[in-house]
Formats: sequence, structure tokens, C-alpha cells
Amino acid sequence: MAVVDDDRRILESIENLLESADYAVRAFGCAEALLDSGCLDEIGCLISDIDLPVINGFELLRAVRGARPDLPIIVITGHPDLLNRWPATAAGNCRLFTKPFDGQALLAAVGDFVGSG
Repeated sequence: MAVVDDDRRILESIENLLESADYAVRAFGCAEALLDSGCLDEIGCLISDIDLPVINGFELLRAVRGARPDLPIIVITGHPDLLNRWPATAAGNCRLFTKPFDGQALLAAVGDFVGSG
């Protein structure tokens, strides 16, 4: 499981939530760090913010879809107005959450994609 968010508090919160449900988590403060990590082949789900610096969430989604078309992705945003740019490539195994989101609902979505932790 990989989580990408440039807000350290949100990143740590999601990481702690997932770890409390026994998921192995790799946390990244930016899209570049995830893409440079070489771990895309190892993760079972990606949770990413949309509003990221340099490589935004939409660009990250395209890059991940190119490398792992079937990887489940959960996108989170504190800026629902950005959703009008939601790409058609997001169809399929992708879920969307707006901040603030319910942690139990996020865990349920992860469980739907990858099973229980």
C-alpha cells in the first residue's frame, strides 16, 4: 500500500489508520518520491491526494495507469472543485474521497480492493 500526500499531518494520519488495520504502508510526501522509489510493482493499492506540487495527482494517476493499469487507486482531495478535471482514465478500480473523509469508509474502500489487512 502506498500513500501520497504533501500535507504531513494527513499523510501520517492515513498511514496510522492503515497500519492500525495491519496494512503495510509506504508513505510519500510527493508523487516524484513514489515514482522514483521503484515500489509500484510491490503495492496493492495507491491512495493519493490530487493537489500535489510538481507532479499533481492527475499526472500521477496517468503515470501509474501506464505502469500498472489494474492497480486500485483511491484519490483524496480537499479541493472538490478540482474534480471537474477528473480524467476518463480514472474509471474502473478507482474511488474518490473528499477531505475531511471518514476513516472507516476509507478502510472499507481499501478492504474492497485488497481485502482485510
